[in-house]
Amino acid sequence: MPASTLPVSAVLITQNAASQIEGCLDSLAFCAEILVVDSGSRDDTVARARGRGARVIESEWRGFGPQKQFAVDQAANDWVLCVDADERVSPELRAAIAAALAASTHAAYRFARCNRFMGRYLRHGEGYPDWSLRLFDRRQARWSDDAVHEKVLADCPVGTLAGDLLHDSAETLEHYLAKQERYTTLAAEEALARGKRCGLLRMLLSPVVRFVKFYLVRLGFLDGWPGLVHILIGCRNSYDKYAKMRVFRARQT
Repeated sequence: MPASTLPVSAVLITQNAASQIEGCLDSLAFCAEILVVDSGSRDDTVARARGRGARVIESEWRGFGPQKQFAVDQAANDWVLCVDADERVSPELRAAIAAALAASTHAAYRFARCNRFMGRYLRHGEGYPDWSLRLFDRRQARWSDDAVHEKVLADCPVGTLAGDLLHDSAETLEHYLAKQERYTTLAAEEALARGKRCGLLRMLLSPVVRFVKFYLVRLGFLDGWPGLVHILIGCRNSYDKYAKMRVFRARQT
């Protein structure tokens, strides 16, 4: 391992991420290993990843949580840093990661994720700080089995690092909306599978509560027009999830 790298494996899952993968991998050059698990990319994601020195494993899709855990299990190091292809580790976060690994006070760390939406990095509302637990010792933490909205489950206290993980998605608004449509369907199906139910009042009030919380209380209005569009889509997602739960439930009866 080169002296300039840290004893951590950067882990990514990918599919058709050729336009984003190189910038992401360049920001991970400080890691001793970069591991990419690709699930059937039809573009040159795999070639570009290998060109940046990543180890690539091609494997079938399992759902977000299981796929990320599969990738973590294949890493060469117990310490893993999990990122997505459209994310970048900022210099400040890189320095904080190095200090955390040297201090060894925690086995898992979270840090802020800064989301770029409609050409602007959001600094309020739902868009920031968007705390993400992504750096951990896999012997004490793991990804949940959720097919969507997966999260890291830690069996230890979680530390907080300075610096941002920059989420710099290049997708269009149309693509973003299409992705949210898929996510709400998956979330509704998963909630029903876990035995959850949704009443009419919750379906109607959830978007209102979400708007008040993130646009007013957490100052989402300070992010201008992109901040308003972002929270309105989030409110629609809340409504769509619960509406789909009711529709899917009706089909089962």
